[in-house]
Amino acid sequence: MNLIQDCIQNLRLAVVVVVAVILGNMTGMSQTDKDLPHLEKRGKATQLIVDGNPFLMLAGELGNSSASDAMYMRHIWPLLAKMHLNTVLIPAYWELIEPTEGNFDFRLIDSVLSGAREQNLRVVFLWFGTWKNSMSCYVPSWVKTNEQRFPRARTANDKAEEILTPFSPENLQADIRAFSAFMRHLHAVDASNRTVLLVQVENEIGMIPDARDHCALAEKAYAGQVPSELMSYLRKNRESLNPETKEMWQNAGMKSGGTWEEVFGSGIGTEEVFMAWYFGRYTNAVAEAGKHEYPLPMYVNAALIRPNYKPGQYPSGGPLPHLFDIWRAATPSIDLFAPDIYFQNFSEWCSRYVRQGNPLFIPEARNTQSIANAFYAMGQLNAMGYSPFSIENVPDPGTNQVSTGYAVLQQLTPMIIEGQEKGTLGGVLLDSVKQTADISLGDYTFAFRHEYSWPYARRTGVDTPRVGGLIIMLAHDEFIIAGTGLVVTFAPRSAMNSTAGIASIDEGSFENGKWIPGRRLNGDEDHQGRHLYLPGSTFGIQKVKLYTYR
Repeated sequence: MNLIQDCIQNLRLAVVVVVAVILGNMTGMSQTDKDLPHLEKRGKATQLIVDGNPFLMLAGELGNSSASDAMYMRHIWPLLAKMHLNTVLIPAYWELIEPTEGNFDFRLIDSVLSGAREQNLRVVFLWFGTWKNSMSCYVPSWVKTNEQRFPRARTANDKAEEILTPFSPENLQADIRAFSAFMRHLHAVDASNRTVLLVQVENEIGMIPDARDHCALAEKAYAGQVPSELMSYLRKNRESLNPETKEMWQNAGMKSGGTWEEVFGSGIGTEEVFMAWYFGRYTNAVAEAGKHEYPLPMYVNAALIRPNYKPGQYPSGGPLPHLFDIWRAATPSIDLFAPDIYFQNFSEWCSRYVRQGNPLFIPEARNTQSIANAFYAMGQLNAMGYSPFSIENVPDPGTNQVSTGYAVLQQLTPMIIEGQEKGTLGGVLLDSVKQTADISLGDYTFAFRHEYSWPYARRTGVDTPRVGGLIIMLAHDEFIIAGTGLVVTFAPRSAMNSTAGIASIDEGSFENGKWIPGRRLNGDEDHQGRHLYLPGSTFGIQKVKLYTYR
């Protein structure tokens, strides 16, 4: 009897020990995971929180093939650090991670993490999975060569495209298995380091050259009913829908259900909405499975639309502003939609991407565009990051405009983050089309104009370059203005017939958050007390203190 009791007691002890170990592991994982990067609404801005604090991404994206070879990357890592980057966007290639089905190789991923840590850089991984720039060029060869198992999208003329169809469960499950394995590996090797901040799911999704897929599965879905989840979203958000979505639905009679053409009308616009839903559902399933393994923030990026292009002429159905409602309904596991901005109307596209509270992150921009873009986006629209594409190919890494601009933004980061939360900053972006902008902060209105509007400005050529900057209010009469190529004048906001005067302007820098003043700018440098001037030859920081008189 005692033997039986001893056995029972030992069994109980064993169970207690096992439960304690499990709970301990769960508690440890919970503690680790709760400190993971995440998005959080703080004051007036949604910010990326890293290690408990807001993080501003001064980023750059590598060219598509650079990270496919660890040896090739050896000379690139130091270049990135020279340009004052704190984050690098790097592809994770499905074809190299799963070269044969079910066999995963993460050596390249591990080398990226090692290289980034050596340079004190954070990483945003770009999942080049089912789609990259619309095409399925990064799927493994065992997927590409088995069209019967992994069907492709087809044109209206029944021609197979280099695009896997989002209507195939087999395509989806293959991507989910690979992405889940990738995220599981990241959790194992990086959860304690938190080198990886975000993950982009797929890349520039869209249909081209037709507005929609015409494979057999797609044809059946298009003839069927609009999914109840989408109809429920439309009804629930009737009053806050984007104008484009609301107009399509209203013009078709605002029906509570029906086929795609019954609900949204006939035409290529409806075909694009149809593709947006199924692209979104596919992407969400991949993201959801990945977050189950490692719940990092995830986003999708979009190739934008050239002027006057119609669906099918651009990658249609991606997370574009006029399709936000469809993508929001389809992708609850996606945290934000991001624009890849290669066009000149940068500020216009940024303003479209903050619709309906979407947080702003620019993962790709032309690397020849002025880094003034970043000053504007962070100052005016609370962007959490900016990233020129093919960053490793920008010449003169120690002195180029990315380096000089990011050096200034790096110094200002704590104040930018605080200003975003409090709403005490603004940004301007000027060029040949828009040469003036006004910002009101504290007791003053600031009139910014392009330096070329001032006859004494230093000119570098006949063209009018893009310039810009940001302003941060330190006190009701004291401000930091940073950027390039700006002439700034001041006026009181009150209608008391008073005039704003310059008490002082100092150029300087911040070291560990402490202001280090340089020259006191007066006389010719402030045009005898008429304005503040940031020359376009470089990026600079000036502190101005104002007063009023009658």
